[in-house]
Amino acid sequence: MIDKITSNKFRDLATPFYYYDLEVLNKTLNTLKKEAQAAGHKIHYAVKANANPRILNIISSYGFGADCVSYNEIDAAVIAGFKPSEIVFAGVGKTDYEISSAIKTGIFCFNVESIPEMEVINDLASKLNKTVNIALRINPLVEAHTHKYITTGIEESKFGIHTWEIENVLSRLKNMKNLLLIGMHFHIGSQITKMSVFQSLCTHINELQEWFSSRDVEIKIINVGGGLGIDYEDPEREPRFVDYFTLLNEFIDLRPGQVMHLEPGRSVIGQCGSLISRVLYIKNGSNTQFAIIDAGMTDLIRPALYQAHHKIENLTSKGNILRYDVVGPICESSDTFAKFIELPEARRGDIFAIRSAGAYGEAMASRYNLRDLPRAVFSDEL
Repeated sequence: MIDKITSNKFRDLATPFYYYDLEVLNKTLNTLKKEAQAAGHKIHYAVKANANPRILNIISSYGFGADCVSYNEIDAAVIAGFKPSEIVFAGVGKTDYEISSAIKTGIFCFNVESIPEMEVINDLASKLNKTVNIALRINPLVEAHTHKYITTGIEESKFGIHTWEIENVLSRLKNMKNLLLIGMHFHIGSQITKMSVFQSLCTHINELQEWFSSRDVEIKIINVGGGLGIDYEDPEREPRFVDYFTLLNEFIDLRPGQVMHLEPGRSVIGQCGSLISRVLYIKNGSNTQFAIIDAGMTDLIRPALYQAHHKIENLTSKGNILRYDVVGPICESSDTFAKFIELPEARRGDIFAIRSAGAYGEAMASRYNLRDLPRAVFSDEL
């Protein structure tokens, strides 16, 4: 929660910046660790959600592993304290350099997404005289009921291996002596709020378990990926870890010795971060008023890219409630955070908070228009 004392301190700081509430972050991490241990799950934090060095250091201190999608993320995770032996490397387009570097680093597992990728990893591992663990990222054809840009488990997706390809994959693996198949990996999308979606995934996992068992293929790791959503309308609401873990334990039939791995990102970091911005101008339009702020789509691209909703608060006004389009300064019409929303009357200099911006905010910032990247401010620094 951003209280009055904190919001008053924001007035003296140059905007825009990301504000991270460490009390919220640590509370979330404590809940995640407690519930994951109770459920018997292994957690790999999805570094792509937020790779701020201090954030990574805090998360690693809880003993979690890391889920990375580039070698630079692996390097950042190791520097932050994550053990290489608990890092998984996903991604549909790993380069030869990234693969070789990850092998030399000694990561736990590659989540592989195609036969050509398997061939390259095997060749590079052979040259390094190494045998590496792999998990097959299988596309289970589960509709995530979220935005098309963050839905990944459907048929026409660049991600994953289709179920009808698995027979061929196993056949080809027999000749890849430097690969050791240890698991199945899934990731059907992001910002999933309907638990029924995960239940559908569980059904497909059980069917695949039977399929592998019938061919005497031992699978040690069931990695269900990430995707658990947060409540963007209520920034104070914690993620539904208990419901999520309970459902997975109830509906996935783990075999003796199997361990379930998960790769949460947004649910770990989303609610602790806010993008803080200052009102530059109030401009009257034909049917609305524009609150033009100094943060733009370069700082938080989700609304422009996904039409994503973030709750916006005017922290420094108690005026009459009016309706605004909240927009940024970028030379793009898509540089809009919200349309026709109710806020206390805004004036030049007011401080706005765009809430639930801890995930895919700072991590996706760019220098378009040659703007400066937003800095990070932590609650213990105020």
